[in-house]
Amino acid sequence: MKEEKLQEIKSDFSDDGNKEQVGKAKMNLVYVGIFSVVMFFAGLISAYVVSMGDSFWLKVPFPNAFWISTTLILISSLTLILALKFARAGNTSGLKSMMGITFVLGLAFVYFQFKGYSQLVDNGVHFSFNRIVVTDGRYGDYFEIEKDGKYVEVNGNDFFLSGKKMNDAEMKDLQSFMKQFEKPSDEMTFDIKDYGKYKVLFKNRELSLEGGQLVTHKGEALDYLDSERLSFLAINICDGRGDFYVRGEMGKDFHVFYKGKELSYENRELIYQGAKLDPYLQVKAMESYDTASSFLYIITMAHLLHVIFTVLFLLRAVIFSFSGKINANDTIRLQMTGIFWHFLGLLWVLLLLFLLFIH
Repeated sequence: MKEEKLQEIKSDFSDDGNKEQVGKAKMNLVYVGIFSVVMFFAGLISAYVVSMGDSFWLKVPFPNAFWISTTLILISSLTLILALKFARAGNTSGLKSMMGITFVLGLAFVYFQFKGYSQLVDNGVHFSFNRIVVTDGRYGDYFEIEKDGKYVEVNGNDFFLSGKKMNDAEMKDLQSFMKQFEKPSDEMTFDIKDYGKYKVLFKNRELSLEGGQLVTHKGEALDYLDSERLSFLAINICDGRGDFYVRGEMGKDFHVFYKGKELSYENRELIYQGAKLDPYLQVKAMESYDTASSFLYIITMAHLLHVIFTVLFLLRAVIFSFSGKINANDTIRLQMTGIFWHFLGLLWVLLLLFLLFIH
């Protein structure tokens, strides 16, 4: 009888020892994963900093949704800490409620991240490598618009008529006219139904409408390349875009830097340290891509993918907490998920601070 009891005690110690060994092995995997993620983002940040170099660099404010998502992920870390505390105390109802709240907060973080991307797009900040300054279809390079004998003018992203900034109704009217030129046929011809109040000028000469097509003062139709330029101009105007791809006013809604110095904009020209950019830098500025915004998307989306992956583990932990697999005697799954989730929350805050002060 004593021998059987002794054997049971030895078996319990052996099981506890095995469980502890397995737990340590699993935690080590989590730490290896964290190290890998840190190295990955260190590489992205290094690439970001190196890319800045002597390039033209666009800085835009963070969308409000990113700040909301930051608050949510920080709160979710607190609820996950409480869930672990309740699990160790054997408080099943507390564990279930905190795990449910944590999971919902994780989903909300994902939602507001996508909401933030939507806000960036609405402000003209896209994932693709767009140029900072509009080059294709830039107003005034080849084409201008005249309304009732008055010229439409552009400065920055603002449109003017007779020296006054066009209001929303006037812009919509102009955009309605230009929509005819957005999508030409394969032969680069336009289906023009409204021409009269507004007229198109090509190289300072008014184009007339003959046979449903625009012709020059010499009676010649626009060639393929010039028709394409007019199409690009129409796309820019219909998108509310003037001299910059990002929407708003330079110096207020967005900022452009060169070698760490902010540029200003006067009379449709970039000003660097109180003087106009020299011809070489002017060309460089026109050819520069918005690398900064592309990195903003890449870094935040890479983090979001890790969050989405971890949310699946949160769901698994929620199921285990409701089924009783997570309890006072077995919290290793919850600890593993919690450590990685806290890490992602801290990583997001650090990335946010980096992008806030650099971007």
